[in-house]
Amino acid sequence: MGITVILMFLGPTLIYISFSNQERVLFIPLLVLGIISCCSAIYLAYRGINTILDSMFKN
Repeated sequence: MGITVILMFLGPTLIYISFSNQERVLFIPLLVLGIISCCSAIYLAYRGINTILDSMFKN
């Protein structure tokens, strides 16, 4: 869950930086990295919450 929190802040920051510098060469790599980190944050949050709920409610 700690990695999820880091990615939740890192992803939108990278997307904002890439859209702020559209004329630079690193526009596309930063945008792709930001989108991947946002998707990873969503997936890891799902897995983390699922793990927590499984440990609480399964026998």
